[in-house]
Amino acid sequence: MTKLKVRIEKAQCVGNARCHAVAQQLFPLDDDGYVAIEGFTVDPGDEVLARRGARACPERIISVVEEED
Repeated sequence: MTKLKVRIEKAQCVGNARCHAVAQQLFPLDDDGYVAIEGFTVDPGDEVLARRGARACPERIISVVEEED
């Protein structure tokens, strides 16, 4: 079975928060305005939002990948 996963190079986040603006529930921010997580498995139905959030990042530190179980 294939799962969609989001990978975030958190250390390279500069705090533009564009991912959060697109999908707040998927890309939470810490108290300083930087992405608060390093990645997650995308729930069914959230695939479009996950991809939009990744594309919104101007630094391109967010990637969406398919992985086999």
